[in-house]
Amino acid sequence: MTVSIGTAPLTRDELVAVVRGGDTVVIAEEALAVLRRQRASIEEMVQSGTPVYGVSTGFGSLATTFVAPDQRRDLQLALVRSHAAGLGTPVETEVVRAMMVSRLTTLCSSVSGVRETTAQAYAALLNARITPVVYEYGSLGCSGDLAPLAHVAMVLMGEGEATTATGEVVSGARALELAGLAPIALAEKEGLALLNGTDGMLGQLILALDDGANLLATADLSAALSIQALRGTDQTLREELQRLRPHPGQAVSAANMARLLAQSPIVASHAADMSQVQDAYSLRCAPQVHGAARDTFTHAARVADIELASAIDNPSVLADGTLSSNGNFHGAPVAYVLDFLAIAVADVASMAERRTDRMLDVHRSHGLPPFLAKQAGVDSGLMIAQYTQAGLVAEMKRLAVPASVDSIPSSAMQEDHVSMGWHAARKLRRAIDALSDVLAIELVTASRAMALRAPLLASPSTQAVVDLVNTVTGGPGHDRFLSPELRRVGAMVRSGELLQVARSLVEIH
Repeated sequence: MTVSIGTAPLTRDELVAVVRGGDTVVIAEEALAVLRRQRASIEEMVQSGTPVYGVSTGFGSLATTFVAPDQRRDLQLALVRSHAAGLGTPVETEVVRAMMVSRLTTLCSSVSGVRETTAQAYAALLNARITPVVYEYGSLGCSGDLAPLAHVAMVLMGEGEATTATGEVVSGARALELAGLAPIALAEKEGLALLNGTDGMLGQLILALDDGANLLATADLSAALSIQALRGTDQTLREELQRLRPHPGQAVSAANMARLLAQSPIVASHAADMSQVQDAYSLRCAPQVHGAARDTFTHAARVADIELASAIDNPSVLADGTLSSNGNFHGAPVAYVLDFLAIAVADVASMAERRTDRMLDVHRSHGLPPFLAKQAGVDSGLMIAQYTQAGLVAEMKRLAVPASVDSIPSSAMQEDHVSMGWHAARKLRRAIDALSDVLAIELVTASRAMALRAPLLASPSTQAVVDLVNTVTGGPGHDRFLSPELRRVGAMVRSGELLQVARSLVEIH
């Protein structure tokens, strides 16, 4: 499939299709025509001699330093080289590609002033699956994700390092050569246009939204399974109770869980048992917590959609052909929701860990063996799986500490307030990954618990998940090497395989 750039605002689904689905990009002819008009305006400014930030002046605190006409193309080259100052571990391929897709949308908007050949070369990098090597540290999330985007621009110029479509790390020049592409010699304004945007943090936000949609549905699934394993009730999920507090996300999660618990033999088996008057909060309040997380993701999605439809550059080419400095590159709107999502997923994980611990505690599990062990004492069962889960949750709580409340001034106090949005994005990626493993451990625990409840069964949709998980892990039994089993189920959570099993039998949103 091909995604068109420049005809209409790019959607989150289109960006994900390019990054994760292998779709190619093509720049619409209408966008190329706009680029030609913009570039004509830039060329007029270059010839006029009027001081223009980033065209005939230095950058940042050097904005008052005049640059002679014969040095202005060198200025762009020097900008990219000096800003490609990242250090640390290389970030993931999908993050770099998401950043590049986002940046390409701005290059093809009405504000960048790049030549059409430069925009086409950027698109060609994506389509050739050349991924510049971008490092963990370098962006403060203001004036754009400068260092990450500079490492991308280096490869466009035939410098730096890149990963080829076959996964080999080579020089930027070699990567272009292998793909049959030529390096670009940057013209006035182009170096600045390649660097000045929130694309790194935005790309990671969009990927987190894509992951989060499946993980929140999986959290509803794991909670529903734990309710059954702990002899809980489905009565608190009734629609008339949920309507009393009509948060949209809560309604979705409660409806998901009610459908997942429908026709559950084990729930029906103790419906008249008054010994359990009320379930613990981690069971009874799951729709409220999961729902609040859903509503947080919905808010973040609105921010992402606005940002993806924005044209972020500084200075920007206006409709009359003039260049105007602005502060649209500041990452605060994106940084805030990245931090907000890290808080939400940490809380969902915290509740899942409490359900797991309850299933392993003989005093609270309503008849299950200690730690679900085959021979308690000789066997430890899933005792240490809960330790691992608790460790993951503890890390997620640390990752939930906001990055966006921090600021370290830079560029000799010209850039005296920065968003730290890139750091918020990196934290969120780790938190999303940890949530996958937290839910996997709950699913392993609840599936083993349900096997120990035999001959009572879970609902048809969740029993199918129980059977698959226990097939993959081996189910109840004497102690064995546990880590590979947890990793296998974690992979099934990330791929959506377990969710799809349930969805084949019942509707889950």
